[in-house]
Amino acid sequence: MPGSSGNGAVTRSTLRQQIADALRDEVLAGRLQPGQEFTVKEIAEQYGVSATPVREALVDLSAQGLLEADQHRGFHVHEYSLADFRSMTEARSLVTDGMFQALDAGHRILQELDEPRTAAAVAGVRRRGEEAQRAATAGDLTVLIGYDLRFWRELSVLFGNPYLADFLHRLRVQTWVCTVQHLRRLTDLRGRLWSGHPEVADALYERDTRTARELLAAYNGHYLTLVEGLTAD
Repeated sequence: MPGSSGNGAVTRSTLRQQIADALRDEVLAGRLQPGQEFTVKEIAEQYGVSATPVREALVDLSAQGLLEADQHRGFHVHEYSLADFRSMTEARSLVTDGMFQALDAGHRILQELDEPRTAAAVAGVRRRGEEAQRAATAGDLTVLIGYDLRFWRELSVLFGNPYLADFLHRLRVQTWVCTVQHLRRLTDLRGRLWSGHPEVADALYERDTRTARELLAAYNGHYLTLVEGLTAD
């Protein structure tokens, strides 16, 4: 029946996304290492599911640049270079600078910050920033990445452009995958991770784009310097 078929398609699509999310988290946590190979069958057996949603999830992650397909062999985690990291950081900076230019030019969020719904959204972003700050201070990279991604995603959603939010989220995931490949070499990350997220939220709420730009530059510069240092070791 059409209804039954549609429900099956939705279930498979949901499973596909769940597997993709789980594997992405494995990569971000460093449990799937750069160059590590695996097959559709191995992942399907690991999660106890059929091959079809696994294959689709792996193709999705390959399209996002996190995995690479090996012809007739399976997939492996993409290994990013320092040049890749620099390019991703530059691309991200160009997009976020455009967002701040829009704010300076009178983007509607500037007029809506005092409205209860928008103010509540900004408060939520700040709470994510506070959690990210606590994780950074504690040196808990896995927790930091989770809150950092939520912080920037929710912040970009405030601009009202879902395409922009999705694009920035994808860039941030890629950048974190690259960063993790280097930071996992350090045994103690306390004092090594950027923790200025709440200040970014405050600058936005206060319509202070100059400070926001400076904070974003500090964020990017901090990790670029860190990754460059680790790459040189």
